Formats: sequence, structure tokens, C-alpha cells
Amino acid sequence: MNEQQTTKISRFLSLVLRHQPETAGIQLDGAGWVPVEKLLSGCKHAGRAMTRAELDHVVHTNAKRRFEFNEDGLRILASQGHSVEVDLAYEAQVPPEFLHHGTASRFLDAIRSTGLQKMKRHHVHLSPETKMTMAVGARHGQPVLLTIKAGDMHRAGHVFFLSTNGVWLVDEVPVSFLHFP
Repeated sequence: MNEQQTTKISRFLSLVLRHQPETAGIQLDGAGWVPVEKLLSGCKHAGRAMTRAELDHVVHTNAKRRFEFNEDGLRILASQGHSVEVDLAYEAQVPPEFLHHGTASRFLDAIRSTGLQKMKRHHVHLSPETKMTMAVGARHGQPVLLTIKAGDMHRAGHVFFLSTNGVWLVDEVPVSFLHFP
């Protein structure tokens, strides 16, 4: 499978497993899981047929590790980024002192005013890594890397969660904990 096909499948899976499961005629359980066979059947019904081998390839080669199978490989979920109601049951964690968030420069005025907000998603996404974070910001325009004083936030009572793919999740990042370039 070439990179373009992999990206196309990954984007459709993100839509279905994070935002609009009804697009493939499926329902996520309360924790975000769906049986792989139902997903494959639903994708076929939606005109986006893929094989189990193609699904495996996308899950195992996705640089952001957006999706994961359960232990027996019979169910799948998106690791984070949902706009639909799910409880991923992540436990609170102590974050590193500094984390990063990539955004586009056109959003800086709003962020300077209100901080980072989760908007339609369950959490604000933060990363200890900068390269991928900048790529995320570049999707929406001129990328800007924000540094978050995560250790200070945690000590101030903000709760952090670590997703299975290494993305740090928090309800919001107030302006006072942001370092702007």
C-alpha cells in the first residue's frame, strides 16, 4: 500500500473513530472501542472498503499512533482526539515540566486572550516532542510552537492524562502557563 492510500484510510478512520461513527454505520462503546469486523463492514458499506491487512498496516505504521487494537486484536479505538462522547479511562499523571502545542499564527490573538481551549474535543493536546507538534500547527497555516509550563500547571491543580500514544491531555491551558515565541 502506498503512502497516499495509507493517509486516505487513516483520515477516514479518524473521522469514523473520533468524530462521526455514523458515517460507517457503527457505534462506539462507552470507552470508544468498536469490533474490527463491524468497522470493516461499515467502511465497506460506506464505500470505503479496506482489508484487515490494510487496517493493520495503517494502525502499525501511523507516525502519530492514532489508533490501537485491544490485546486480542478484535477491537479498535482512536487513542485521543474525540469529539464524540467516550471515556478513555486514562488515569491522571504527573507531566514533564514543559510540554508543547503546535498551532497556526493566525490563532495567536485568540490564544493570548483565552489560553488553549479544548473547543469541540475532550481535551487540549500537548506533546513533549516538537517536530510532530510543529507539523500539527502547519496544517492550519504558518506554524507556531507554544511551550506550556506543565509542571507549574500540575502543581496549581490542573489534571493531566497521558494517552497510549504519548499525547498529553488537559482540559485547558490558561494564558499564565503559556510561553509565546
